[in-house]
Amino acid sequence: MTRREAHAPERFVPVREGGLAGVRVLLGVSGGIAAYKGAELVRRLRDAGAEVRVVLTENAARFVTALTFQALSGHPVRTSLWDESAEAAMGHIELARWAEEVVIAPASADLLARLAQGQADDLLTTLCLATAAPVSVAPAMNQQMWAHAATQANATLLRSRGVNVLGPASGGQACGEFGAGRLLEADEIVSLLQARRGPRELAGARVLVSAGPTYEDIDPVRFIGNRSSGRMGFAVAEAAARAGAEVVLVAGPVALATPAGVERIDVRSAREMHEAVLARAKSADVFIAAAAVGDFRPRDIAVHKLKKASRDSGLELSLVQNPDILADVAALEPRPFVVGFAAETEQVEAHARAKLERKRLDLIAANEVGAGLGFESADNALLLLWPDGREALERTGKVELARALVSRIAALRAARASA
Repeated sequence: MTRREAHAPERFVPVREGGLAGVRVLLGVSGGIAAYKGAELVRRLRDAGAEVRVVLTENAARFVTALTFQALSGHPVRTSLWDESAEAAMGHIELARWAEEVVIAPASADLLARLAQGQADDLLTTLCLATAAPVSVAPAMNQQMWAHAATQANATLLRSRGVNVLGPASGGQACGEFGAGRLLEADEIVSLLQARRGPRELAGARVLVSAGPTYEDIDPVRFIGNRSSGRMGFAVAEAAARAGAEVVLVAGPVALATPAGVERIDVRSAREMHEAVLARAKSADVFIAAAAVGDFRPRDIAVHKLKKASRDSGLELSLVQNPDILADVAALEPRPFVVGFAAETEQVEAHARAKLERKRLDLIAANEVGAGLGFESADNALLLLWPDGREALERTGKVELARALVSRIAALRAARASA
């Protein structure tokens, strides 16, 4: 994350009107400076049609007041298990049964730790144990706290139990630092909730996704790589999982959290990615090749670090071609529905159409790369091409683009099945 990206304007994610119409959402707010953003989340949830009730932790109430959330939600706010009037009728169980969605935003590092350990030492954690509703947490904390091994282990454990981890985002933080740990914006949280409750267009399908760069070692210190962040591929894997698919994600070296419900396989080189993909491609219904795979690798890898002989000395590398993962999957019989990506700097449509035909793909997603576009960018634009059609997706966040791409894949597969 660069300083320029950290200061970029917040991306607006449109909330579909009525997308959560009638859904009973229990919003938990834990302690942290981001607690003030919970007020906007209540408004956006209600704009989407949800009925919202709010629970504040004791520490959250040090940052925000119950009166604010009561005014915005239209319901009394609960803060304690020791509310005699509410608990006379077992109010925490009533709330747990009432909820159709439980969302905790912000979710502090402490809250994640207590949820991971199954603690029930306050109203919010007790509700999470007592409810049968799906639970989503939106982490918000200092970037170093989020990166800490204990927090990452807690997040991984929660995901394995079916908890939906939303974010966090990257950027500037209240403490003045930069990095991952920012609470997702309210519109983005609502949009993710809507997507999970939306149509499951790939229900039962087995989807294989490749994402991120590949690194080709020169010696134990240096490598040849590219600028792919993996964000697009990870967003595609998440969108496919939310559409009901069983998703396997083969990821190059990236520092991204595994999407909820996705099986992840980590690789480094193009040959490792080729092996992992081909081992699973025959059992897949769809293969989406979003990875930026290196075309070449050094012929030989030095055992020791290569030394500079003199100030003016150069270094010559002999390169050989890597296996073509996309072409090899497309050549399988039987083969999955094959989706490729084309990152181009010029003549985007012409080059992408040629790649579609040359590799016998079912669909290709083309985008222009360069300053502020494609790699290392939080948003993008895509041109989708298939043998008898095209669709241009305007520039927006990669999460939204991934959903649109998955919807197009589902539609093309459905059309093929009914032909």
